[in-house]
Amino acid sequence: MATHKPGKLVKAALEKAVDKVTDLVNPPIPGAPASEPPPVAEPTEPRGPLPPKHDQTGPETVTPTGAATGAPKVAKAQQGEFLTTSAGARLHDTDHSLKAGERGPTLLQDHHLREKVMHFDHERIPERVVHARGYGAHGVFVGYGTAANVCMARFLGDGVETPVFVRFSTVLGSRGSADTVRDTRGFATKFYTDEGNFDLVGNNIPVFFIQDGIKFPDVIHAGKPHPDREIPQAQSAHDTFWDFVSTHTEATHHVMWNMSDRGIPRSYRTMEGFGVHTFRLVNAEGETALAKFHWKPKLGVHSLVWEEAQMLGGFDPDFHRRDLADAIESGAYPQWELGLQIMPDTPRQTFEGIDLLDPTKIVPEELAPVQPVGILTLNRNPSNYFAETEQVAFHLGNLVPGIDVTDDPLLQARLFSYLDTQLTRLAGPNFNQIPINRPHVPVNDMLRDGFHQQAVHSGVAPYRPNTLDGGNPFVAKAEDRPLVEVAQPLPKAVKVREAPASFADHFTQPRLFWLSLSPVEKQHLVDAFTFELGKCYEQAIKERELLVLAQVDATLCAQVAAGLGLPVPQAARPKKVTPSPALSQVGQTWPTDGRMIGIVTDPADLDGVRTVREAILAGGMVPLLIAPTGGPLGDSGLVAQRTFLTARSVEFDALLVAGAAADPRVTLMLQECFRHAKAIGAWGAGRAVVEAAGCTGPGVVAGDTSTKVFGEVMALLGAHRVWERFPAAVS
Repeated sequence: MATHKPGKLVKAALEKAVDKVTDLVNPPIPGAPASEPPPVAEPTEPRGPLPPKHDQTGPETVTPTGAATGAPKVAKAQQGEFLTTSAGARLHDTDHSLKAGERGPTLLQDHHLREKVMHFDHERIPERVVHARGYGAHGVFVGYGTAANVCMARFLGDGVETPVFVRFSTVLGSRGSADTVRDTRGFATKFYTDEGNFDLVGNNIPVFFIQDGIKFPDVIHAGKPHPDREIPQAQSAHDTFWDFVSTHTEATHHVMWNMSDRGIPRSYRTMEGFGVHTFRLVNAEGETALAKFHWKPKLGVHSLVWEEAQMLGGFDPDFHRRDLADAIESGAYPQWELGLQIMPDTPRQTFEGIDLLDPTKIVPEELAPVQPVGILTLNRNPSNYFAETEQVAFHLGNLVPGIDVTDDPLLQARLFSYLDTQLTRLAGPNFNQIPINRPHVPVNDMLRDGFHQQAVHSGVAPYRPNTLDGGNPFVAKAEDRPLVEVAQPLPKAVKVREAPASFADHFTQPRLFWLSLSPVEKQHLVDAFTFELGKCYEQAIKERELLVLAQVDATLCAQVAAGLGLPVPQAARPKKVTPSPALSQVGQTWPTDGRMIGIVTDPADLDGVRTVREAILAGGMVPLLIAPTGGPLGDSGLVAQRTFLTARSVEFDALLVAGAAADPRVTLMLQECFRHAKAIGAWGAGRAVVEAAGCTGPGVVAGDTSTKVFGEVMALLGAHRVWERFPAAVS
């Protein structure tokens, strides 16, 4: 078995463990449903609502027009000790409808029954057409001040703290689909800045399927379930999707990213985010620059392997949202640095031959380094999913001084679409008055009435100029820092439905992406193409997509064709490109905060289990003890959080084995961890268990003590997986 020397990070964690031993006998494991444990008997003494859990919060308590109220956040939640109607009248019974005698018909006058059922019948609102399945969290963004030379937005200033709400999501599936499907992920951030809300609505992939927003309904219709059978759900492995992308080759670059490991992130916490489009920045002197936004996770970019993703779809379809919520609850707050790629604002709006208005193109980081401008920390879970995560409304037109849009045709269409969609989904034009969407600055927009109007406007003159309301509201002058669109000269042109010639190169950047991957990542991409196309019914679609792949790379095309049992089409002469190492997820090491470590316990060595558990906690990770049954482990003070029945390998980033009775479920768990290239450690009787499961080779650590084994396993965790354990037929 392989052995590795523990690094400085491991030693520091082990030293910290000594100081924390007394506090770590039974720390809370994330996932408690309420802020207090429930009694066995139903409570009968009236009391007020429980406070939210320590990790939960809600939107700031501001009025519909942005004024701070000073009220505690719980003021928005239910109040009082007693059950009431929505009008506040106390109720004595909510279990029996009002009837004409105990066996008689229900009476029409039962206003409580009517109100209760009526409200229930209308609890749901239309889900988003895309990005329906999502999860959100509150946090704070702190600017570094490093963007001042290119952008005058105040929230980027040195040390400026801005509250944020972030929503992660999948694109294709319905609200009831699974988290771990192969799909693009949304990464949408609402900054509640002191200059108004700024919404950075991006994805975990830096390019998009299409170049013009007029095709957006087409690509989504193609990716959604077939309209006749409404299957398959939350998948691109079907005929209509591949029919579309094989006939719209501008989609090739996005398809490459989606078929790579980027399409199945390990966690939202290990997922990059991109603004996709090119934006125009303005500094205090009025100078402009073009920029792309990047979110860089502090934990590094990691992904699931395909078998893990499939297993999790059955074992835990809520895996990503649970992972994020548990990490925040346990204090392992995820962080991302916001970075900017800065390019000169030239008349042609190109950089190093790359058209910056083409949303299917990236700018390699080696050509324009990502410059960090601030850090995002997610530190609170929502207190109510519907009120916050479901009702949050993003819009690319929510801009602040210093940030403007460009003429990217996809971006231009999105500016129209986001407002339009809220009218149906949130039932009217006043969606910005919903608490999660309210700006934290004064709002005086002269907009009136409409569905769900929550403000009580005063005055008689919602127009301007006026004299009856004292001239209010006034337009801002330059010194008041208004939002001013950049005055860009427009070319002499005629109205056409065309695209620039530079949009026609659909294969150079897909080839760049392919050549930038490590062998194991290339193998995973080949496997994904082979699986997805293998699920298509029509042979012509498979052959057409092979013609597309032949334009990207001959090896890629040949490998996929071999997997499909189809002839290899003639490859095009490849363009010379320079690989971008920044596109690969393999080859670096990252912090291990928040990793989940399974420990198969041994009744004969509970001291060793306790020691390694304390070291894991001290290292900022979460230990989960696995035993044949739940509950206390003897009189050791330790409690098993998982049993052989409830534990599965996909939950853990690494597995430690102290020992176990011969049980096929432990053997299966070990073999899955080994197959998925996760670190495995064993000591004492556990060594024989691991060997009996056939787990030997790189990343399998054996030792005499739990401390030594954990140190070596922790060193392996920084790379996420033991990559050399994966076979790769592609060089």
